[in-house]
Amino acid sequence: MRYEAVDRVPFFEEGIRKEVLRTWRRQGLARRSDLSTMFSYDRYDHIELDLDPRPGLKKWPSSFSQLDALRQRLNPEDTSRLPPRWRRKVRKWRNRDHVLMLRVHRGFFLSMGVSGWKRFKEVVRLLIKDPELVREVMMVQGRFAARLTERILEDVDIDAAVFVEPICENRGPLISPKMYEELILPSYQPLLEVLSRNKVETIIFLSFANPRLLIPSILKWGFNCLWAYEVKMEAMDYQVLRREFGRDLRLIGGLDLDTLYRGKQAIRREIEEKVPPLLANGGYIPMLDGRVREDIPFDNYIYYRRTLEKVIRG
Repeated sequence: MRYEAVDRVPFFEEGIRKEVLRTWRRQGLARRSDLSTMFSYDRYDHIELDLDPRPGLKKWPSSFSQLDALRQRLNPEDTSRLPPRWRRKVRKWRNRDHVLMLRVHRGFFLSMGVSGWKRFKEVVRLLIKDPELVREVMMVQGRFAARLTERILEDVDIDAAVFVEPICENRGPLISPKMYEELILPSYQPLLEVLSRNKVETIIFLSFANPRLLIPSILKWGFNCLWAYEVKMEAMDYQVLRREFGRDLRLIGGLDLDTLYRGKQAIRREIEEKVPPLLANGGYIPMLDGRVREDIPFDNYIYYRRTLEKVIRG
């Protein structure tokens, strides 16, 4: 992702779920067959941070006076917040030959405690009635995540940091870009500073559906890579984004998962039209824009993987 010469780009794939493999075995996949013996895969690991309040909140802050209850439940020095078997993993990762990513933030809505429709409506009302409280809740979460990330980076180097931001639908972001830049992005600054001090070069904005209107803002704040899932609209076509934002925006994904339902001709067209021009410009890792599901025919997946490998290898 540095726009340097490489022998080839990685073959990354989201993990294939067990229920998918069970279905595919009924369609011809040998019972003891391992997909890694059929196709080239490059390994990558994610470090997941424990970012939940502990103990959980019965009621999220609705005033500044209630913020201490949240702060007390977000202790970055708590050793139990590190991943299980942390020391063993650190020793292993120090001599790794694969990509290691750290998920440093889970985005606005989850950081505000949204897990259902009722809390979603409360948060939307707060955005209008008390934006300063929203800003401060996000700053509390941002400082906490920054310190926890700092602890991780004291032990291990990473190849990329991932901010997961499920804030969009097909028509665009669920809040305005102006509000996003004023209330939410400042809370990511402590994290971005920690990543900069530790020389983490690739800062990934992982989102869903249509975050197109947020891209200028995230680039301005220091993000340099987009990984979009479940994209259903032309506005998020990666070739269009590359023409508009150039090399400032690296890209991961961009291949429509739904083409695997439509047959070989659609699969070939999707890969041959999108992948070569993006690879030619660099800063791109081709992947499906969603996880393979069990109703995708095994033959179509085989054709997708073989076609992608052929195009990548030239």
